[in-house]
Amino acid sequence: MGHDISGYNQAGKEIAYARFSMGNHNATILYRLLDAFDFYSGVSGSGRSTTFSKEQIEKALKAYKEFFRTRDPLANIDLLGIDQKQILKFILNCLATAQKENSVKVYFG
Repeated sequence: MGHDISGYNQAGKEIAYARFSMGNHNATILYRLLDAFDFYSGVSGSGRSTTFSKEQIEKALKAYKEFFRTRDPLANIDLLGIDQKQILKFILNCLATAQKENSVKVYFG
């Protein structure tokens, strides 16, 4: 059990991935930043997916910056904890796809 969260482009290729063990409370940070608690099922994701617009992912990045109190999230990436890094990488990869395709699909497993 655990949280396996994947982002996909329109062609169905995985472009982002984040993994949290079932006891890792940091998974809830990513759910919160994405405003996706409907897909949180405690020890894992709900097994469902949804599509996020470019604006929703931009909002998630803004929320990340506020949550971790940083203007430039890449400035001190080597100093970030492993979960903080994977959350940032997930959001940035989803944003890159959403900027090209106007949306990104995310699966919460």
